Amino acid sequence: MQRIGVIPGDGIGPEVTREARKVLDAVAEKRNLSLEFEEFPHGAGHYLKTGEVLSDETIQRLSKKDAILLGAMGDPRVKPGILEKGVLLRLRFHFDQYVNLRPVKLLEGVPCPLVSGNKKIDMHFVRENTEDFYVGLGGRVKKGLSKTELKLLRRAYEVKFDIGIDLKDEDELAFQLGVITKHGARRVVEYAFQLAKKKNIDLVTSVDKANVLTEVYGLWREAVEEIAAKHGIAKEFQYVDAVALLMVLNPERFKLIVTPNLFGDILTDLGAALQGGLGFAPSGNINPSGVSMFEPVHGSAPDIAGKGVANPIGAILSSALMLETIGHAEAASDIERAVRTIFKSGKHKTHDIGGKTSTSKMGDAVATQLVKKQ
Repeated sequence: MQRIGVIPGDGIGPEVTREARKVLDAVAEKRNLSLEFEEFPHGAGHYLKTGEVLSDETIQRLSKKDAILLGAMGDPRVKPGILEKGVLLRLRFHFDQYVNLRPVKLLEGVPCPLVSGNKKIDMHFVRENTEDFYVGLGGRVKKGLSKTELKLLRRAYEVKFDIGIDLKDEDELAFQLGVITKHGARRVVEYAFQLAKKKNIDLVTSVDKANVLTEVYGLWREAVEEIAAKHGIAKEFQYVDAVALLMVLNPERFKLIVTPNLFGDILTDLGAALQGGLGFAPSGNINPSGVSMFEPVHGSAPDIAGKGVANPIGAILSSALMLETIGHAEAASDIERAVRTIFKSGKHKTHDIGGKTSTSKMGDAVATQLVKKQ
């Protein structure tokens, strides 16, 4: 028995999560898997009703799960950042989910708005998920003398910054710190090269901006050099602006990209466009030795919530990524194969690519395809 915590969340989250659950039930029956689901209400509705974002008791219950499946988080009734930081980032940091894994695959039959012709787009992004400029260290100071103490607490380390600022000839200053540790860089790069070996990928592309941000990304490059030599897999260094250009002009050249947090966040949304749109993009927040969380890349899209037009494929493929991560590679392949077959046939198309297949009908189609003899 493997236990899955489910947080449907807000907007279209409950809709796409329902379809992912439908597909998981179908593949569990086919492969004789024992999956137990427990649903958690946390999101905008729960926050507005109770004032609670995510309790310690919920964290403890989730810590006993084998994985977490998340729908989407965000609601216009709640100030931006409350749910995102209080639920998403808290879960990522608490469970030390230091890998953000985002496969970018363009399915046959899905139009790509950025490239023409029959491009074979199939790459994996391994994004560092707990450091870089997303550590939340920063502030704003007025003219004159000021002193600020900033603390960064992670499971592996704790660091304190004492910053004294003497601001002259300017009324106000804002600053943000980016932090990369040797431990943090090594472990995510190690994951990337192990994944390359598993997927028979012979080139790993490391993305940074070491020509300008020399300290943080200099340390990052040292980790890549060290781990690449250890595994005997070829590596290359590319600047983030060049990668953005090449992803549009020649996306087929990339197979596996490993990147610090900020650049990974930006480039993976470009990757989602390459695979047909945000509705097709899955992701996993992974701790290889702990509790991982899986979610579609798209947000809560409150403007289309409840209309039955949301694309559930990102959520369905995220559930496949979850199964692969917790040891059910064959079941994950079943789901991916079913999705590929449906779009290749052209019988079902979601609204975001000009089709008319509803959210629930697409979930039905994938679940039905799963049980057919291949």
